[in-house]
Amino acid sequence: MCELLGMSANVPTDIRFSFAGLARRGGDTGPHADGWGISFYDGRTCRSFHEPEPSSRSQLARLLRDMPIKSRIVVAHVRKANRGRVSLENTHPFARELWGRRWTFAHNGQLKGVKRLPLGSFMPIGSTDSEHAFCWMLGRLQARFKALPRPETLDRAVADLAGELHALGVFNMLLTDSRTLYAHCGKRLCYLTRRAPFGTATLIDEDWQVDFAQETSESDVVTVIATQALTRDECWTDLARGDVLTLRDGAIRLLRPAGLS
Repeated sequence: MCELLGMSANVPTDIRFSFAGLARRGGDTGPHADGWGISFYDGRTCRSFHEPEPSSRSQLARLLRDMPIKSRIVVAHVRKANRGRVSLENTHPFARELWGRRWTFAHNGQLKGVKRLPLGSFMPIGSTDSEHAFCWMLGRLQARFKALPRPETLDRAVADLAGELHALGVFNMLLTDSRTLYAHCGKRLCYLTRRAPFGTATLIDEDWQVDFAQETSESDVVTVIATQALTRDECWTDLARGDVLTLRDGAIRLLRPAGLS
């Protein structure tokens, strides 16, 4: 299984602290040594970095850990390959343009039969079931909506598509259209929200502690989503299978796909 990391914040925020913990799991404290990637959003588009190498031994990953790139939405992934060879084209997150926005997608799990789902105008570059699922989702959204719908309308549509993929296997997903970060739990995801009064946090996988009271303002709201908790002294909330979170400006809304109770 791969591991995911996402962030939604109400102000531009750097994710170096959380990314440092995730990067160590890419071939050091974890077995996810088959590639890594991260995307930082700036308005409707993003800056993305990928390598088909272990993040724990990557000079680029170390550079990003030391570089305070600030963003309101971040999606990151470390890969343990199960379908599709280890290569740059199979490295998450994947990205496509729809309705003049850059969409980004990362997934862990396996989806039996997903490549039998018909695609629209979006085609995979690599050979993973994950990228096929992403292209299928975008094709369905494009066929349903001629232009970017209202956030609440899109929320429901994404949740229902995630529910269809959930029926095919394990579908832990992060997806964003640059406005909203969506998270679907197929087996394991957890989250926490940092807001005033801020406290101290210590990474599980790295000898790094941060006093967020010294790094933030009282109005900051930052929600972090991960496959497994990244810190040892904060309270992470586990999602139930089938849960869909929508995150805008760090605020969370929980949805259930149609057909799931």
